[in-house]
Amino acid sequence: MMTIQPIPVLWKNNIDKHYILKIIDISLRGCAQVMFQNNPITGLLFFIAIFIAAYSNNNPLAAWGCVTGTVLASITGGITYDVKGWRDGLYSYNGCLVGIAIPVFITATPLMWFCLIVGSVVSVIATVCIADILKTWKVAALTAPFVLTTWVILLASYAFHNIYGSGLPSPELSQHYIPTTPGNYSLSFFIDGTLHGISQVFLFPGILASLFFILGLAVESVACACYAIVGSLIATLLAYYLGANAHDISTGLYAFSAVLTSVALGTVFNQPGWRVFIYTLSGIIFTVFIQAAMNVLLMPFGIPTLTMPFVISSWLFLVPNKEFMPEHRHS
Repeated sequence: MMTIQPIPVLWKNNIDKHYILKIIDISLRGCAQVMFQNNPITGLLFFIAIFIAAYSNNNPLAAWGCVTGTVLASITGGITYDVKGWRDGLYSYNGCLVGIAIPVFITATPLMWFCLIVGSVVSVIATVCIADILKTWKVAALTAPFVLTTWVILLASYAFHNIYGSGLPSPELSQHYIPTTPGNYSLSFFIDGTLHGISQVFLFPGILASLFFILGLAVESVACACYAIVGSLIATLLAYYLGANAHDISTGLYAFSAVLTSVALGTVFNQPGWRVFIYTLSGIIFTVFIQAAMNVLLMPFGIPTLTMPFVISSWLFLVPNKEFMPEHRHS
C-alpha cells in the first residue's frame, strides 16, 4: 500500500535531490530571515506580502527585484564554508533587502538591474566579512551588509549620469526642526502607524501586507509576532509624544527599525522574561532616537537610513547582555 507523505515531509525529502528546489528553499528561508525566522512557509508568506505591498505602491519591480536579489544571494552563498548557515538562509536575507531597495530608489533601467545584481552578490561577501569582524563580541551582522551595500550604490548614483536616483530624498542641509503642535489624532492613526511600521521593514507601507507579515511570524513564533507588534506600537506612540512628523509616524517610518530591534532583543538573541522585556523596551525607545538622529545626519547626503538604526541599537544592547543570553551564545 502506497503511503502519501505530508507536503512538508515530501518537500524536505526532495530539496537535497534537486538543486533548484534547494535554492528555492534557501531563498524562502532567506526572505524569512529578514525578521529572524528559519521557515520556508514564513518566507512564502513574506514574499506574498512583499508582492502585495509593491503592487499596491505602484512599484512591482521591487517585488521582482526582491525575488532576484534573494535567489542571487542564495546561489552566491554556496561559496561559503558555512553550509548550515547557507541552508538556513543566513547569506540570503541581505540580498533580499537589496533587491527591494534598488528598484525603490533607482529608476528602472538596465543599469538599475546591473546595480541590483552587483549589490545582491556583494551583500553575501559583506555578510561574511562583517560577521567575521563581529564574532569576537558574539553578535550577528544583522542587516548591516544590506545597509552598507545599498548606501554605496545610492551614493555612487550621484556621480554616474546614467544611474538615476529618482526615489532618493533631496539632499539638503539639516536645520532646526520646529514641530507643529500635535493634533487630536484618531485611533486609526496609531493603528496605521503600527501596522505600517511592520511592512516598512521591507520598505513599503501596507495594511494587508503587514497582516501577512504578522501571520508569517506567527507561523514560526507567536512570541516574535507579538514583539513585532509591541515594538511598532511603542515606537509609534513615542514618536507621536516627542512631536515627530505626523506623516512619517503614520507611514511607519519611525517604527520599522524598532520592530526589528524588538524581535531581536525580545526573543531571538535573548531568553524571554520580564527583565528581557524591560531591556527590550529600552532598546526600542533608543532605536527611535537613533532613527531621528540618523534622519538628520543623512539629510545632506540625500540617502535613507534604511535599517541602520536597528543595527546600531541592537549591537549596542547585544554586546553587554550576557546575563540574558541563551546558553549557546556564552561559548
